[in-house]
Amino acid sequence: MSETAISQPVATNRFCLLWNSMIGKKVVMAVTGAVLVLFLFAHVAGNLKIFVGADQMNAYARFLREVGQPEFEYGQVLWIVRFVLLACALLHITAAYQLTMMNRRARPVNYASKKDVETTWAARTMRIGGVLLLVFIVFHLLHFTLGVVGFAPGQFVHLAAYQNVIAGFSVVPVSLFYILAMGALFLHLDHGLWSGPQTLGWSTAQNQKGLRFVSRIIAAAVSLGFILVPLAVVAGWVR
Repeated sequence: MSETAISQPVATNRFCLLWNSMIGKKVVMAVTGAVLVLFLFAHVAGNLKIFVGADQMNAYARFLREVGQPEFEYGQVLWIVRFVLLACALLHITAAYQLTMMNRRARPVNYASKKDVETTWAARTMRIGGVLLLVFIVFHLLHFTLGVVGFAPGQFVHLAAYQNVIAGFSVVPVSLFYILAMGALFLHLDHGLWSGPQTLGWSTAQNQKGLRFVSRIIAAAVSLGFILVPLAVVAGWVR
């Protein structure tokens, strides 16, 4: 039997062992979380184009679908990015759920110390916020990507991003739900941006306070960037 044939199962087993371990799941969460955070940076920058006018925002929507041409067909690169983001989101959610189950099996009875109560509260906030964000993402895709909810018949127009955003956020309950979800995003980012470097071994006693400060600033900036758009529509700052 060849040496290659023998080594292949070992590599596969090592990957499975990493995935099945707590540290492996935490690494998956950290890496996929980093990819999703980079997407959020690009997404919020695109959303804020609403403040520079309809032409620029609609041109940005066209660019996202035309990028890569002629090597790629219209919209192909965008769909590749969407599939990568979907894979990252599924891995992130699966790892988070399995970590929760592993933690519960490892400690079925909570300790009664104050520190443990605080840690449990933080974890519960992440779980509830994660579920809210999952619901929001599904709604958001149906709303602004497909235009099948939240719009009157014929109101959603393909590639008319500016007009769609104005029409979509003119529905006050939708804007309120969006703002609530961005509050959950802030909590999720604040914790994730701080704990991710710890998981990857980048956090030290010297830089821990700095990481805590930077994570909070980034989480606040991204969340507020998203909130500004529905707020501006509801307040009539953009029309």
